[in-house]
Amino acid sequence: MTNVNGHRMETVIDMGKPVNFTGGLTFSSLTYTVIKKKKDANGDWEKQEVDLLHSITGYAPKGQITAVMGPSGAGKSTFLDGLAGRIASGSLKGMVSLDGVDVSPSLIKRTSAYIMQDDRLFPMLTVYETLMFAADFRLGSISRADKIQRVEKLIDQLGLTSSRNTYIGDEGTRGVSGGERRRVSIGVDIIHGPSLLFLDEPTSGLDSTSAHSVIEKVHDIATSGSTVILTIHQPSSRIQLLLDHLIILARGQLMYQGSPKDVILHLGRMGRKVPTGENSIEYFIDVIQEYDQSEMGVEALAEFALTGLKPPLLDEGNRSLSIVDPSPVPPRPSQQQVKGAGDRPSKRLHLQTKQMDRGFNHSVRTPRNSSSWSANHSLAYTPSQQHIDHRTISRMSASPDCYTYSSEILQGTPTPHSSDYTVNENDYLTPDMEPRAMMYQNLAPKFANSFFTETLVLIRRNFKNILRTPELFLSRLVVLTVMGIMMATMFWEPKDSLQGITNRLSFFIFTVCLFFFSSNDAVPAFIQERFIFVRETSHNAYRASSYTIAGLITYLPFLALQAAVYAAIVWKPLQLDGPFLYFLIVLYMSLLSTNSFVVFVSSVVPNYILGYAAVIAFTALFFLFCGYFLDSHDIPGYWRWMHYMSTMTYPYEGLLMNEYQTNVTFGGIEGHSILNSLSIGLKENFKWQKVYIMLGWAVLYRILFYIVLRFFSKNQRT
Repeated sequence: MTNVNGHRMETVIDMGKPVNFTGGLTFSSLTYTVIKKKKDANGDWEKQEVDLLHSITGYAPKGQITAVMGPSGAGKSTFLDGLAGRIASGSLKGMVSLDGVDVSPSLIKRTSAYIMQDDRLFPMLTVYETLMFAADFRLGSISRADKIQRVEKLIDQLGLTSSRNTYIGDEGTRGVSGGERRRVSIGVDIIHGPSLLFLDEPTSGLDSTSAHSVIEKVHDIATSGSTVILTIHQPSSRIQLLLDHLIILARGQLMYQGSPKDVILHLGRMGRKVPTGENSIEYFIDVIQEYDQSEMGVEALAEFALTGLKPPLLDEGNRSLSIVDPSPVPPRPSQQQVKGAGDRPSKRLHLQTKQMDRGFNHSVRTPRNSSSWSANHSLAYTPSQQHIDHRTISRMSASPDCYTYSSEILQGTPTPHSSDYTVNENDYLTPDMEPRAMMYQNLAPKFANSFFTETLVLIRRNFKNILRTPELFLSRLVVLTVMGIMMATMFWEPKDSLQGITNRLSFFIFTVCLFFFSSNDAVPAFIQERFIFVRETSHNAYRASSYTIAGLITYLPFLALQAAVYAAIVWKPLQLDGPFLYFLIVLYMSLLSTNSFVVFVSSVVPNYILGYAAVIAFTALFFLFCGYFLDSHDIPGYWRWMHYMSTMTYPYEGLLMNEYQTNVTFGGIEGHSILNSLSIGLKENFKWQKVYIMLGWAVLYRILFYIVLRFFSKNQRT
């Protein structure tokens, strides 16, 4: 449809219109193993492999909310990270496919969005500005007018109209509510219409009403055609009604997969009837914890979910084990134990088919889309005699013509949901996934914008944040102004004597240290922003190089202003000789190299406390070896390299050379003699060499900063 101006109106997400969708995310034998150290009986440390995820196989259907639940320590967030490609590929084993296409890091970045527990947003941007910048980053190919219309539509769909022009806010600035902030976070990541959406504890920290509102919006996103997977802890009964598909984990193992409504049936097959008036999901998690605390462990429940082998019952009075015979399994020809997805023995039987000329894929369809789903219309792993390729689980189609099937299907054995379940031919019909696979062969470019466009948008956002957070640079400017006035009054018109020379030397070294310390407040500012950078770049919002260049360009005018104000205050009162322009350039380059160093350190350290400690430690080292206490010839040879590594060396020597490379005498001593006594070069070009070296340090630290951002600042488990 079009509006009155002739622009095309696009709905960001067509919410509230449930449709039967096909496809989704499937995963097979998902295993994540880490190495942990523990002490043995002799007190020696030994390495031990621990499975945080153990052979989890299943699916998340498109157009539905798949909720991952379980007790604390179940591995919910780890499982979500595994599906979202946030675990290093060498550590995670198994297969993940989206709509029949094996997932690669490139595919998952371009087709998905991941919403973290913490809402990492710029506090001084409004709701509209936050979403508009997200549109600028993610929707590079459409016009400005269409971006505005999409943002306005999204604000309306997320119920943010009343807070459209409200700041996001933080601890020190009043802004939107917690529920609204969470919805803004969701909006930022769905502005480009991802087909796959991950949410880690989206209701964490929210009250009941706000939590329900957030899940309502997420449900609308799912019904628009996205595959939505979220982790959630103790959802209210109202929220449970919005969940379509359930995956319950315990200690990294699959306990249940299917409709939330069928949890009661699952428990009934286990011999654990849900007490009257009790929530079935909460009761199931209580049962899991009972087994976990018993000698049996949760492995018995995992075996039941996989094979239908009924677990031993627990005596609820004294929590001792009461062994119950498992459900009878009808005899099979050549029935035998086979290895499960995790290479552990199981009694799962697999589907046996004839090898025909046609290639057939067989998978269990979801009950929601099955026209002939038998028994209680619930999904379960159906034991059979031949291994089913887990990559084909849940591949479905609304059109029966898309299915291929085997001419021989054996009767299935009992499942956790139905002890007399009969496998029907149509239950193993599998859609032809080739048309869907073609969707991902011609993906859009990795980044929505060019490098130049990204840089401009980032610069615009940086300036807006700085202007609304004046303390970022105003505090530095005030400090330099006050200290400049103090220096001017303390060293007013130094005498033409040896004491005057000493006073000037003290002024120069103090100025260098002052400029170095004035950049320290960049540590917490960048560390806070780094989390936003990781979130935005994890799905290709912009390049790390664009971010690096934009940050540098943003700082340049503010650093120039600081240097100019300080230079203007101290120049005349101290009666400094040498060109004023060079004096100003040295101060500016000192600020630039120092700022680049501090930003680089901030990108390496995990928190601002260590950041401050690192900067202070390096400041002390740089100060010690800059040449003020010992000139370069007097520093021991094994420490002399620190003199050249010190970023204080070059502005200090540059200021001295600018002052004393003249024919003026100071206390009867020529300037050249003063420089000779300090082992500082006399040639005029040496003076500019100091400027080039400072510029080189600034560039080097920015390159190192980029390398850290590009290759090491990833929200990924190892």
